[in-house]
Amino acid sequence: MKRVMLLILTNVAVMVVLLVMTRLLGFDQFLTAQGLNLPALAGFSLVIGFGGAFISLLISKPMAKFSTKCQVITQPRNADEAWLVHTVQKFAEKAGIGMPEVAIYPGAPNAFATGAFKNSALVAVSTGLLQSMTRDEVEAVLGHEVAHIANGDMVTLTLIQGVMNTFVVFLSRVIGYIVDRVVLRNQSDAPGIGYWVTTIVMDIVLGILAAIIVAWFSRQREFRADAGAAHLMGRKQPMINALARLGGLQPGQLPKEMQAMGISGGGVRKWFSSHPPIAERIAALQQHQG
Repeated sequence: MKRVMLLILTNVAVMVVLLVMTRLLGFDQFLTAQGLNLPALAGFSLVIGFGGAFISLLISKPMAKFSTKCQVITQPRNADEAWLVHTVQKFAEKAGIGMPEVAIYPGAPNAFATGAFKNSALVAVSTGLLQSMTRDEVEAVLGHEVAHIANGDMVTLTLIQGVMNTFVVFLSRVIGYIVDRVVLRNQSDAPGIGYWVTTIVMDIVLGILAAIIVAWFSRQREFRADAGAAHLMGRKQPMINALARLGGLQPGQLPKEMQAMGISGGGVRKWFSSHPPIAERIAALQQHQG
């Protein structure tokens, strides 16, 4: 709940900062003289930019259950399910969070954690992951997901997304208004075609830039969760092995040329990726101390 309140306050603060900046730079008088109501636009941007991100966070857990068709383990039916629940409980206690729901879903090797609140989250693993990994490796993956929850990554990513959305909505409309009124000299009461075209174009351009920033943050949280799994287990080799198996690599120390490829590879697509390359994650974990 504390992080959710922080999310709300941060987005409000973003709007206050935008309004203060326009006042200090003198833009507010200019834009107001052109007929733009900045406080109203700020409120609109806050609702649109923050509202969508906040709603997606609140419904993230039920949507994840529905979309993956995962089965929550309410009462373990066998030794494997009992082990999964016990392992997550052990990590949750060590991380100082409430016991998450534990679920299994059909699919290729993967796992995820979701939920709006630390103490009522969901950790789910796929059947493919359980079938293709050793227990040590599955335990490391579970530690990785619990670390995501303990770090508050779901809420923090929503915060970043909300802030970016708010900036995009606000700035695209300010720029659209300037183009319409100043460049194209539209004197009518209603916004002209210049406003609508410019706003759409800027929504796309600024949205792309915002997506790059959000993806960069998402990649950083993966490194932290990998290190968190190593901390929860007390050793990092199981997480390295799990990553290597996911990436189709041999567990253990990576060759130098593979490390270089992981750090520098990826091209433009890497900018939009929510996860770093497997080789880069392994290299970072091998160098992690503690």
